[in-house]
Amino acid sequence: MNKSSEQHWILLRGLARESRHWGAFIPRLQAMFPSAQITLLDLPGTGCYYQENSPKTIAEITHQVRAHALAQGCLQQPVNLLALSLGAMVAWQWRQCYPEDIATATLMNTSFASLSPFYQRLRWQSYLRFISLVITNNIRLREEKILQLTSNYSDDANAILIEWEKIQTEQPISLKNSVRQIMAAASYKPSNCKPASPVLLLNSLHDRLVSPRCSMAIQQQWQLELRTHPKAGHDLTLDAGDWVAMQLKDWHSKQR
Repeated sequence: MNKSSEQHWILLRGLARESRHWGAFIPRLQAMFPSAQITLLDLPGTGCYYQENSPKTIAEITHQVRAHALAQGCLQQPVNLLALSLGAMVAWQWRQCYPEDIATATLMNTSFASLSPFYQRLRWQSYLRFISLVITNNIRLREEKILQLTSNYSDDANAILIEWEKIQTEQPISLKNSVRQIMAAASYKPSNCKPASPVLLLNSLHDRLVSPRCSMAIQQQWQLELRTHPKAGHDLTLDAGDWVAMQLKDWHSKQR
């Protein structure tokens, strides 16, 4: 992989989240790759597309996300995908369907229905909490529960909640689109094709939403490199943004 392939990154968030939820991680990534262009793409039904319907399959979501990337001129050369959870399923599907678009892909805390049982993909201890946060109309309470479920650190919890409440007020993801995203994620079974471009897996040992065994299953299926953070929660870039940026820099330096 030559240096030019490091020059453009596309980032995809996860379930019921949008680009602004990357927060302080973006300047950390930019500092690690100072000459890189970083593009944040929202999934259908979130962010700037919050008034649209989210498709019910990962394949359809991927098609729309790629169309948005093309419209923004993002695919003039192969790009690096960095994606979390549901977004990582989209990244994998994108890599399978349009391998010429992708230089590398880094998948964080994700899972595939073909490799992991449902009780690992959404850990049974979190079922009731997850359902309650999706259906509540209290935005502050909803975002507080999401933070508690996805993050293991709370040093900046109040500031994070203020920002997340603002995001949900301005560009709310609907219950309908949340359910559609859950349906898409729950049913995603990619083909068994071996990755044509380098893939890095990152996961969190103490992820309380998705079992770390799900990333292990992907690693074992295709013999990919997997790096694990020992303490972070599901929102890996929120809990351990510096660690993620360092893993990316180290891994990319070894791909040349």
